[in-house]
Amino acid sequence: MLCNGDEDYFVTVSGWERPAGISSGHRPQFEVHVEMPLDAAVVAAAEDVLEGVAEGARAFWGRATPNGAALDIARQTAPTIEGPPSPPRGLPSLKLFEDIRVPEIPCHLGWLNYWSAATARTIGFPDPVHDAELLSRSRRTVTGGWVVRLTDAPLDLDKPEHLDVLLRAYERFPEIGGRSAP
Repeated sequence: MLCNGDEDYFVTVSGWERPAGISSGHRPQFEVHVEMPLDAAVVAAAEDVLEGVAEGARAFWGRATPNGAALDIARQTAPTIEGPPSPPRGLPSLKLFEDIRVPEIPCHLGWLNYWSAATARTIGFPDPVHDAELLSRSRRTVTGGWVVRLTDAPLDLDKPEHLDVLLRAYERFPEIGGRSAP
């Protein structure tokens, strides 16, 4: 869709339709992907970029994650070509997009998470009793959605404290990845 053409600071925005047969809730969806270098300026603007893209596209949910952590998170989805899932680092197995009952349920978590108002209601966020830590790094959007930052610095699963935050978030929201019954 967009490319800045600067090979020293490459930024692209791309998107494609996800047909109903392979989408959550069996409804056609549109995926938007943004690739940017992970420098101080991008880290500082990441929440605003995620919110702007997600709200502009009227997304149910979205995430921003550095490539290293994103690869481990992608390995959570089952089944794999090699067979049954074996997610790294003790992460939970997640269902394929098409096996998640409604599109409001995020397929996975990331460093920064955008949850529309509908998604937040569906997964039960926020709960002041259970979400104090997440709320300290979250903000409400103008449309009633949320931008939720799991860690202050970009997610690095080689850091035990980052992995622990991600595991706790999956434990808190069993709906994410289609892991709970309706």
